[in-house]
Amino acid sequence: MPTPRKNNKSTPKVGPNDMGKLPPQAPELEGSVLGALMIEKEAYATVADLLRPESFYKEQNRLVFEAIRALAAKDQPIDILSVAEKLKSQGTLVEAGGALYLSELSRQVASTAHLRYHAQIVSQKATARDLISMAAKIEEQAYDETQDVDELMQQAEAGIFEISQRAQKRDVTQIDPVIEEAFERIRKASKNEGNISGVPSGFHDLDKITSGWQKSDLVIIAARPAMGKTAFVLSMAKNMAVNYNIPVAMFSLEMSNVQLVNRLIMNVCELEGDKIKNGKMTNAEWAQLEHKINELRGAQIYVDDTPSLSVFELRSKARKLVREHKVQLIIIDYLQLMNAQGINFGSREQEISIISRNLKALAKELDIPIIALSQLNRNVESRTGVEGKTPQLSDLRESGAIEQDADMVCFIHRPEYYHLYSDEKTGKDLRGLGQIIVAKHRNGATDSIWLRFRGKYAKFQNEDETFDDNELPPLPQPGDVTIKSKMNNNMSPDGATQDNGDNMPF
Repeated sequence: MPTPRKNNKSTPKVGPNDMGKLPPQAPELEGSVLGALMIEKEAYATVADLLRPESFYKEQNRLVFEAIRALAAKDQPIDILSVAEKLKSQGTLVEAGGALYLSELSRQVASTAHLRYHAQIVSQKATARDLISMAAKIEEQAYDETQDVDELMQQAEAGIFEISQRAQKRDVTQIDPVIEEAFERIRKASKNEGNISGVPSGFHDLDKITSGWQKSDLVIIAARPAMGKTAFVLSMAKNMAVNYNIPVAMFSLEMSNVQLVNRLIMNVCELEGDKIKNGKMTNAEWAQLEHKINELRGAQIYVDDTPSLSVFELRSKARKLVREHKVQLIIIDYLQLMNAQGINFGSREQEISIISRNLKALAKELDIPIIALSQLNRNVESRTGVEGKTPQLSDLRESGAIEQDADMVCFIHRPEYYHLYSDEKTGKDLRGLGQIIVAKHRNGATDSIWLRFRGKYAKFQNEDETFDDNELPPLPQPGDVTIKSKMNNNMSPDGATQDNGDNMPF
């Protein structure tokens, strides 16, 4: 015997409101659409992206569409007889009105010429019902004084976003207008110096690989703790905003705005962090601070230090930044501290998957690059040698989702952090250097470059730029004790105590 159909509890039940108004619906158009699907062979493909069972207000119509969709999924013929048989096998034929109702649906269709237009109306009515249902739920919870208001706002934003994602449909586009847009971008890129078509990082060798950070790209920059992730993106933000006058926004989920700006001041003024914090500086250093800090005044760098930022909050803030300040690049420090509050998940990995997918969608929507910092897992610590300590894509936390959604994945690697001061193969002096590894590049080549890292100023710069040789640690001499990895003694190469936990953002 066929299994009785279970009630779909996820379907919102929207009835008349307090004013006696009926919910948005178009039962005649629902019937017309279903009738067209049963008489026109290719009709289902025309509306498959628009409709779902919940799009139909009448329960009978919902059941009929479920049967049609099940037949289409198995590439079986869709007509009155096959739909009736499918409903019968599901035990819902009587509930769906029987064979007579299916026959009536087919008879009321004069033409399938306007099928997609009718389906769009049905879909829009369903979206309106979803909004009413969600609004009623939020209203009920808002009256509950035990409900946390901030959490309720997150749920409301997540609900609206979920509905908007379901309702967002894009038609197929003939290639000609796309060719014109692509050609125009190529023409503009040809006029830029250095063949840079995107947002320049200010690091010449890196820009040669990427041609600048490209519009609509999601870029993941990952590293182990203390490799200098924040220093790297702050150096880039300074280059973009100060050197190129490009508006940049940075969302810092762990550091406060003042801490972030202090690191920018260290970077630009080349003053050590302790002196910035306690103000114990010589007259010359005060003069240096007062002179160089003017580079940052008026710079189009917008910072946000909202802790535990949700991806839905980010969307609304990012849209406003692009609309009001013409921001051309967004930096997030860092991805694992974000959340998708308002949606329930079975695991943190599923939540990270939603976050990375939404970051990619946001980059496409705003047509700007989004750079998100990410942590690497501990696998790198168990490997030895210069090559062994080099990060790999498999070292990404929740690597499946992040690697899949990212257009580009870059790693930051500083061999001297592991007391590796020279490359055994090339003899290259690795002191004071950071390697930027482009491990995934969806639209270009993978490669790696070297940058100068000046730790006491939290600063990365081009390798060929001048610096003080006295900043480099002395090379170990024969007979000296060399610690191959500092991960077990909590000490960094400069002697500062470090937390080696996975939650350090730098």
